[in-house]
Amino acid sequence: MPKQKTHSGASKRFRLTASGRVKRAKSGKNHILTKKAQKRKVSLRQGAYVSHAQENTIKSIIPYK
Repeated sequence: MPKQKTHSGASKRFRLTASGRVKRAKSGKNHILTKKAQKRKVSLRQGAYVSHAQENTIKSIIPYK
């Protein structure tokens, strides 16, 4: 059976943790930053985890990470 290809876009956006969770960056930090509060922009710097409903989908498209 052939190897499965990794989705190149997903491999740039998601990381697997040692415990098997999928880590992601928060959205909303690229443009129109002047109207966003500093507190909001600081909280957008921290990473987040993909929801349990989406975890299996993401893991299937990044199989070798």
